Amino acid sequence: MSRSIRETWCDLREKLRGYPATAFWVCLIGVTLENMDQAFFSFVLPQISRELGWTLKERGWYIALTFVIAGLCISALGSLTDRVGRKTVFGASMLIGSLFVTAMYWANSTLSVVALRTLGFATGGVQSPVVGTIVVEETPARYRGLMSGILQIGYPIGWFLASQFVLLMTDRWGWRSVFFVALLSVPYMFVIQRYLRETGAFLQAKAAAERGEGAAARGRFAELFAPGMRYRSIILFLGEYFHVFAYGSTILLTAYFQEFRSFSMRDAVSLVGWSYAVGALGYILAAIVGEFFISRRSTCILWAWLGSAAFFVMIWWARDYWTTVLFYCLMTIFFYGTTAVKFTFIAENFPARLRATGVTFSGSLAVNLGIATGPLALSYAVSYFDGDWNKAYTLCGILPIFVSGAFFLLMPKVPLGIEEDRAAGIGL
Repeated sequence: MSRSIRETWCDLREKLRGYPATAFWVCLIGVTLENMDQAFFSFVLPQISRELGWTLKERGWYIALTFVIAGLCISALGSLTDRVGRKTVFGASMLIGSLFVTAMYWANSTLSVVALRTLGFATGGVQSPVVGTIVVEETPARYRGLMSGILQIGYPIGWFLASQFVLLMTDRWGWRSVFFVALLSVPYMFVIQRYLRETGAFLQAKAAAERGEGAAARGRFAELFAPGMRYRSIILFLGEYFHVFAYGSTILLTAYFQEFRSFSMRDAVSLVGWSYAVGALGYILAAIVGEFFISRRSTCILWAWLGSAAFFVMIWWARDYWTTVLFYCLMTIFFYGTTAVKFTFIAENFPARLRATGVTFSGSLAVNLGIATGPLALSYAVSYFDGDWNKAYTLCGILPIFVSGAFFLLMPKVPLGIEEDRAAGIGL
């Protein structure tokens, strides 16, 4: 180990000692549990579709409706986070979101499935911008990108854990039984209350708002479109939207493997779950590269485009199971791993008083709209191409990534290691 790496590691340990490390682990475990809960729906979606008799297009519309409504709700809850506090919303989300997921065990109609999925994702999905905001605000500036990037591994780890519960429980008790696992997340709200505290940035912004100082007392969303903020809010929104549009289409990969590639349910779930587990390495690597070697913007674009290349090879060239596993793992390492950079890149472009609101709009709202329209567009593309999922995925899963990169190229580079509010002033 070189001296510079050793010094960096020692400095990282020293600056994260105590509460910053505690906050990080509380957030990571919480968001992992939340992603596990939300992943159950995607893993059993083919079974839900068959039981309720959904056509391919109907399934696309139900997914779109779910995420559009949930995205709007998450935006409102994200704004609430800048008013009542990160800790309060985090704890409430853990409890309420988990209960809605559990209730899906009893859903036996299209209306009940769509309603509970929407409510569960809206109340649970708000965790992502909340915990990301907490880590950004509690971590020293030099390591802000690294730690908020590593935080994103909660997503692939959550999906991996969900896949293992599906494989363990489905043959024994049926696919509906997996929704009961969400009850394991409920007690975690007490961990949040015990070990987490409100961030200093939130308390300062709240005090400023109570004093009525300038924009701190005005509506948060309106300020996102004020002169000086409008450009970055819109560009970041579009860059995130097109990236997640491509990701949204991959929600149906479990169905793709079963319905187009003729894999068994166990093989499809195992393939997706283990690929997510391996993909967690890409999140960590992206966070390290974006923190210490090249700009987060450049890392974001590079990772996305490498992932799209692996995606292309997976659908057009890989034919046997293990070759598919290999290139799916590469796709998750790069394409999905981009998330480890994107969150920090978006978050550091907003000042503290607007950070959760900005991340919720340019991040979570764009994410949920992308997740909604991606599967819907894919469903219509599959029908248009007479059932050829490969052509549909080329149009809906690969091309949008390059459009996303073009938008991120329009953003100014943010020097590494500076304070969040200084970063938010660059390019204004």
